[in-house]
Parts: sequence; C-alpha cells; structure tokens
Amino acid sequence: MAQDNRSILQALDEAPVSFFHMRAAVTAGMGFFTDAYDLFIIGMALVYLKPEWHLTTGQIGLLGSGSLLAAFLGALTLGRLADLIGRKTIYGLEAALMAIGALACAFAPDFTWLLVFRFILGFGIGGDYPMSAVLMAEYSNAKQRGSLVSLVFGMQGLGLVFGPVVALTLIAAGLNHDIIWRIMLGLGAIPPLAVLYLRRTMPESPRYKALVRGQSEAAARDMAAYSDGQIESTGSSLRPRKMTLRAFLGDRRNLLMILGTAGAWFLLDYAFYGNVISTPQIIGLLAPHASPMKGAAWALMIFAVAAAPGYLASILLMDRIGHRRLQMIGFAVMAVSFGLIALAPGMTHDVLPFLLLYGVSFFFTEFGPNCTTFVIPAEVFPTSGRTTGHGIAAGVGKLGAFVGTFLFPFISHAGGLKGAMMFAAGVSLLGLLLTQLILPETSGQTLEALSAETHDEPMGDDPRLVRTGVPR
Repeated sequence: MAQDNRSILQALDEAPVSFFHMRAAVTAGMGFFTDAYDLFIIGMALVYLKPEWHLTTGQIGLLGSGSLLAAFLGALTLGRLADLIGRKTIYGLEAALMAIGALACAFAPDFTWLLVFRFILGFGIGGDYPMSAVLMAEYSNAKQRGSLVSLVFGMQGLGLVFGPVVALTLIAAGLNHDIIWRIMLGLGAIPPLAVLYLRRTMPESPRYKALVRGQSEAAARDMAAYSDGQIESTGSSLRPRKMTLRAFLGDRRNLLMILGTAGAWFLLDYAFYGNVISTPQIIGLLAPHASPMKGAAWALMIFAVAAAPGYLASILLMDRIGHRRLQMIGFAVMAVSFGLIALAPGMTHDVLPFLLLYGVSFFFTEFGPNCTTFVIPAEVFPTSGRTTGHGIAAGVGKLGAFVGTFLFPFISHAGGLKGAMMFAAGVSLLGLLLTQLILPETSGQTLEALSAETHDEPMGDDPRLVRTGVPR
C-alpha cells in the first residue's frame, strides 16, 4: 500500500479500530486480569491463613495491603524509567516481576516471606499501570481512545470474577486448607507468563519513538508492520522532545494535572480496594455464621452481576458520555450508595438489601472512576513525561488502596460496617469535587492537543515549536 502524506501522529489518530488494536488490548489487559485476581484472592487466602498462622489484625492488614504499597513504588519507579529508556523494555520487566512474585507466594513458608513475595508481585503490578495505559493510549485513535484504554482495564473485571470461581472450586474440592491458599496465590503467575512473549514482540510506542527519540520513519515502519498495513504514514521527521523530571514537575499545568489525576485516584482506590479486598470480611460482618463457600459465592455474585457489567458499560459508553463526566457520575452514585448502606435502618443486618446497594456501588465504581482514573492520566501529560505522570497518579492511587485496605479492619472494628461505609461515602464525595474542580474533559481530542504539544511540524527553526517550556 502506498504511503499517503499523513504523519505518524495523524495516521494513529485517524485509524479505525482494527485487529491490531484488539491484540494490543488483550496483551496489555492480562496484566489487569492479574492485578484484580491477585489483589482480590489474598482476601480469600487470609480466611485460611489467619487461623493457620495465628495472624494478628496488624499482620492481616499488612498482607492485604503490602502489595499495594509496593505497587505505589513500582508505578513511580517503572513509570519514570519508561520515559527515560522506553516503554517496551519496561513492559516485559514488570510482567516478569508479576509472574515471579505470584509463583513465589505459593511456596511462602511463613508470614515474613509471604509479605516479601507479595511486595515483589505488587511492584510489578504497579509498573503495569502506566505501561499498559500509556501504550494503549499512544496506539489508539482520538475518537475511541477511551474505549480502547478501558478495554485494557476492563480485563480487571474478569479477574474479579475469576477469583471467587477459583475459591469456590478449591473449597468444593475439599482440599487441605494449606494447599487451598497456596494454589489460590500461585495461579496468579499464569496470566503474565502467558503474555510475556507477546509483550516482548510488540513494537515500541510510535509516539514515544517519533516524539522523544526523533525516529519517525522507524516508528512508521514498525506500525505499518504491526498493524498489517492499517497504519500507513510518511514518517516525516518531527522535532524530538525530552523532559527532565525537574522540568516536568516544574511545569504548573503538569502539577495541576497530577493533583487532579492522583488525588481522584487516591480517593477512588481507598474506597474501591478497601472494599474489594475486604469483601470476605464485609460478608463476615454482615453474616458472621456464613461458611467460606457461601462467602465466596456472595462475592462472585456481586462481581459477576454488578462489577463486570460496569466495566462493559464503561468500554461501550465512555467516549459518548465523556471521560470527566463519567468519573463525576460514578463518584456521585458511590457516595449515595455507601451513605445509604451506613444510614438506612437495618441495612447492615439484612443481607439482600445490603447486597443490592453494595452491587449498585460496584457497578458505578466500574462504570465510572475505576476506569476513568486509569484513562485520563494517559491523556493529559506530554509524551516525554506521560508514563511519569501516569505512574505518579497510579502510585498515589495505590497508596490510597494501601491506606483503605490497611485501615479497614481497624475502622470496621471501631465503627462497625456502618462506620466503614460512611467513611467511604465521604471519600467518594471528595473525589467528585476534585474531578469537577480540576480535570478537563479529554474525550475526542488528540493526545498532543490535550498536552499542549505541537510536534506535527517538521524539523526546523519555527519558534512555534517551543510551547511546552522544554528546551529545544
């Protein structure tokens, strides 16, 4: 196919969704399948670990939240490295860390080693956030970018469903309790191992290669081959941009976007992970005499009926509704749902009404901020600092998840289920306000327009090329 006069950026922005987009989404999405599975399954494993290892409340909190603290560090570290040395190099590294960490957890001899292995797993998971989001965003067209990046994140919904299915299967098999939790944790190594080869064969991000390394022609050739001719461009030279960390953090707009994206993600993850990982404990508070099998069945019902459809709705409707607007809607419904659970008489003692409202909160978490907080940071930062910015947002989000998961046993012990839900309602309301006050609407715009980059002009001395405050 003869090349037209489009630059690689125009070709990417205008390309219709094709098979190569789906292949990239599945390859990236398996990391989020692993994320959801591994971060949920520890809650089920703790049901067996607590009596076997005589764990204290503090130890339970650390095992549930330790990998989230590691994810905070992984997102910051690997996100920055991906801007410095390339997306592709880090993409394979973090998948390997996830596989090694999950497999090692299955052979942990005691609390200390399990905590260490969960840290390795979490570090890899943290790095997967900026890598998968940014790579998919930089492959995507402008019109359907939100749906494509949400498709990656939507694999988390399958992981949430798969966790209870595994738990139910192992419990029904009547295996020894020591074997059950080890198999639960070890199975988390399979998804990253399955896609490790595919990740290594994906080409470097074309936008990174063209705009940061100045290799526009190579980027055009890579994408033409990877897309089987769907992405054809001239590969005309574009002015490369590199941004130091000091320059990135010294830019007022970047700092404002960090505040909006990281703050909203922190608040979302506090409410989301605090509840998801603690779902078995929540069900235990609601129905103290429920068996582990019944608890896993209820968790499966919540995730399958409420969470998974929420991911699907987000994928299908995000670009139509608007990324910022959808985040606001989700936070608002979460606040109302958690508030009603806390304040409605008898709600925390009646199983069916509780599960109904809890399910509504899950649906609008996925059909809203759980997807949009992943998408928006991949859109609002410049190419040379995009994984850095997303890594900061994701890392701070995981810090919120760590706080929520670690504090949940203490908050629920002090204020009961009502107290935990009321606190989550207040956090959700803050997320709504932060989104409304700071974040822009990003749907339908090109990445370069959103980040105020003007790279489309050919190399030359045009002063209009200097707009981001980055030295030429």
